[in-house]
Amino acid sequence: MRSIANMLNLERLRVLHSIAAYGSVTAAADVLHVSTSAISQQMDKLEREVGQQLLERSGRGVRLTGAAERLASHAEQMLSLAERAEADLEAYRGTVSGRLTLGTFATAARGLVAPAMRNFRLAHPQLRVGLEEIEPHVALPRVTRGDLDLAIVQDWFNEPITVPDSLTRVALLDDVADVAVPEKHPLAARGIVDFKDLDGEAWITWSDGWICTGWLRDTIRAYGIEPDISCMAAEHQTQLALVSAGLGIAIIPRLGRDPVPAGIRFVEIRPRLVRHIYAVWRTNASRRPSIRAVVDGLRQFSHASTGT
Repeated sequence: MRSIANMLNLERLRVLHSIAAYGSVTAAADVLHVSTSAISQQMDKLEREVGQQLLERSGRGVRLTGAAERLASHAEQMLSLAERAEADLEAYRGTVSGRLTLGTFATAARGLVAPAMRNFRLAHPQLRVGLEEIEPHVALPRVTRGDLDLAIVQDWFNEPITVPDSLTRVALLDDVADVAVPEKHPLAARGIVDFKDLDGEAWITWSDGWICTGWLRDTIRAYGIEPDISCMAAEHQTQLALVSAGLGIAIIPRLGRDPVPAGIRFVEIRPRLVRHIYAVWRTNASRRPSIRAVVDGLRQFSHASTGT
């Protein structure tokens, strides 16, 4: 008689783990990039393998049975062990090859990843890097759950990000932000301004729900200024176009902000506004040569571009 351990399939355990982590069959299907029917088929097979019901109807959806919850907790450990084994084998082989998935926010994709990967592809032609533009608060749980291999995230000097214990983090660079004003603005000729000099200005910010939007509001209010938001736009290039048109001022980080449209002047702010940029990955995968090589490439480019 075959034991359950001999029958368990890692891919089906991954499906179960995804349902447990994301809360539904539909969400698991989206994360794993398969159809809901494929998820259901895998779960049917897993139920036959373990000889117990794992999903039960709950309204319009499903929920895990007690047996499924127990198995899901073991699945997480087994998937973690499998990842460590794969990382060890990659390290033993010593070649930088295969596919690596990378999530990063927009300005890092434009100002850091794209130029760094241009050199990286020449050095490691056997590795394919798949990139997805994604906000840090979304990227971190996706790295934790194994949907992404690596992510580039940011936090601000006065609003640190919380990184789960299961992830390793390494600093890439510190990025300074300046205030962008129209070239005929009274502050345009100033080399440095204080926050109090910005009182009464119309502000152009990121869209609601973006990590930088809440940070900007909190930072402005910390200096006793109630922000007058005139425009909201997700992309820095759109924000700069609005500044150039005279519709307000904007805080714009230096990383990835080129090309700058005509009619803009950047002025430093005191105290300095700095965001910290990190690479994060699952600690279990730390021995993968592909992760080490990509992170080293990003750090080398960061140091070369900032002169540090």
